[in-house]
Amino acid sequence: MARLPRYSIPEQPQHIIQRGNNRMDIFRGDGDYRFYLRCMADASKNCDVRIHAYVLMTNHVHLLASPHRRDSISKMMQSIGRKYVQYFNQAYERTGTLWEGRYRSTVIDSEKYLLSCYRYIELNPVRAGIVNNPGDYDWSSYNFHAYGKPDGIISEHKLFWAIGATKEQCRPTYRNLCTESLDTQFIREMRESTNKAWVLGDDDFKAKVEKLSKRRAKPMKRGRPTHD
Repeated sequence: MARLPRYSIPEQPQHIIQRGNNRMDIFRGDGDYRFYLRCMADASKNCDVRIHAYVLMTNHVHLLASPHRRDSISKMMQSIGRKYVQYFNQAYERTGTLWEGRYRSTVIDSEKYLLSCYRYIELNPVRAGIVNNPGDYDWSSYNFHAYGKPDGIISEHKLFWAIGATKEQCRPTYRNLCTESLDTQFIREMRESTNKAWVLGDDDFKAKVEKLSKRRAKPMKRGRPTHD
């Protein structure tokens, strides 16, 4: 079956995930994480992409990002992938592919799901049982959002600052949000939308994306078509 084209809507946030081939480790030491972050910082700047949140796990990466141009995210991911694979293969004396095919992504209804997507990404190490507190994980944007720790990669989405009357109030509000469990239905919809390249949002938002992108935003209903 032919691949559906990716959604390409400027300024609309996307959840992006890229995995190691056969779920192999893509990070083996602290230097690997640091190099990937440098690649991401350079590529996001050069390709006009605003990174809102990220987490680097052992064998995959999650990003929440808004492209400035239709090709911004694809160019950013190509740049990161090319530089990091070259570095990784040289560092560990290996050859061949590192990634599990193309990166996967979904367009997010920011008004409804943006903060849930922040939490989905930054709480990944907690769900995986690596840490009990997301602030104890070094390779995510959580400490920027929760405590204001400097992070030159992050370009904050305006809706993050809307959760408090002032920027100072936003951070404790976000910390409190992250103590609450994510809705299991949201987690299921997030995973399905990203893995299958469908839109994450309500019907009105999906109709808007279909119009802008010229492609379906959700799977067709199963069964034979009905006739009047």
